[in-house]
Amino acid sequence: MTSSPPPPPPRRALGRRSFLRGGLAAGGLGLAAGAAGCGSPLSAGIAGTRLDPGTVTFWNLFGGGDGARLLLMLDEYRRQQGSAESLQAATFAWGNPYYTKVSLATLGDKPPDVAVSHLTRATNLAAAGLLTEITDDVLALGGLSAADFNPRAWQASQHEGRVYAVPMDTHPWVVFSNTDVCERAGLVGPDGALAPITGIEQWEAALTALKEVTGQYGASTATVNDTSNCWRFLQTMYSQREGNTPFLSEEGQEITMNDELVVDTLAVMQGWTRSGLMPTTIEGAGAQTQMFQGQSGLYFNGEWEITTAQSIPDLRFSMSPFPTLFEQPAAQGDSHAFVLPLMERDEEQLRRTMGFVRSMLDQGMTWAEGGHVPTYLPIFQSPEYQALQPQSNYAPVADYAVYDAPAWYSGSGSNFEEIVGAEIGLTLQGSKSPEDAVASMRSQLESYARTANPL
Repeated sequence: MTSSPPPPPPRRALGRRSFLRGGLAAGGLGLAAGAAGCGSPLSAGIAGTRLDPGTVTFWNLFGGGDGARLLLMLDEYRRQQGSAESLQAATFAWGNPYYTKVSLATLGDKPPDVAVSHLTRATNLAAAGLLTEITDDVLALGGLSAADFNPRAWQASQHEGRVYAVPMDTHPWVVFSNTDVCERAGLVGPDGALAPITGIEQWEAALTALKEVTGQYGASTATVNDTSNCWRFLQTMYSQREGNTPFLSEEGQEITMNDELVVDTLAVMQGWTRSGLMPTTIEGAGAQTQMFQGQSGLYFNGEWEITTAQSIPDLRFSMSPFPTLFEQPAAQGDSHAFVLPLMERDEEQLRRTMGFVRSMLDQGMTWAEGGHVPTYLPIFQSPEYQALQPQSNYAPVADYAVYDAPAWYSGSGSNFEEIVGAEIGLTLQGSKSPEDAVASMRSQLESYARTANPL
């Protein structure tokens, strides 16, 4: 272990960055005042108060059930430290606004000690020189090593061979099943979950059987006002196909999707809505309600919706990996991770920060109850997690989850998901052909590919 923390990597020299730094220092940007209070322990607090030198500052974007569970974990950390002043945590709006705030705070030299990031967004922060590298020595300050984590998530934590994030979980796109409906359709296995389904023929037969039971639909998922969900649907299907290529390459400078295969995949998906096996036009809440009330047998979304399902009285449900309908298993996924925004830290400050990260990882069972698959192997491999139902049913997906291709405009809640997801939604609704949708995707993405990373 080194006696001092690693030196920060050089920031990429860009004119816009210098402009932003100057604007933040002068208070010329609207976010500057809000960001200025949330930096190192020697900085002012969020409300303008001076922080105790031993305080860890933490930013996150968790709401709903995730937010409620996180509060329990943060309170446990404070209890462990014996002081309510040991941690100052702030929650901001999910998606682009959050990542803009983290970027501007770091450019203004007022970032938090540690922040949450999706791995698909951390890559861009790292490429812009806004994150501190997490070396083996930094990990060791928290009693951690690379071998403690799921290999696929750990690989996704890297940029140009260097680690910039500590993955907290994998959150894949999964199938929720109404047990009562599936039992009547003869689709429940001996473990009470959805029986294994392989291939398009079995899948469409299953949806048909479920539709006969419900009298309405076999399955449901959001096709309106949820571009991220539409993207996850296509990415899951497309990634299962032999011959698929990444949508983006060269950090987003090249559009490399297999247009013909995307068109064919969209045509298959559109067939399920056109035939009435799935609804054509429905929002997320409506799709959930259909499954909850037995109007469809299956519901597709991220596993975090387990909290909503658990809140429905008398609902018998299970969760499973999305079936392998083509040549290989795949499901769109991402990971929440801890990142260290670039700042000068002494070893004691870094040790406190990594101690906080370790505390959050050690409380992984609390987090897993909300649906997320732990990437920290001591939790993942524990008897408690392996016995957790239905969460452990889909745990294997973490080994083959497909992360979005890196680009400054891609990742969870990004412009990429909005563009591509909107075209997928129009296709599922039947208002656009797969060919026209793919042509529109490519046309819109090419304008981003030609635009330099604004960071």
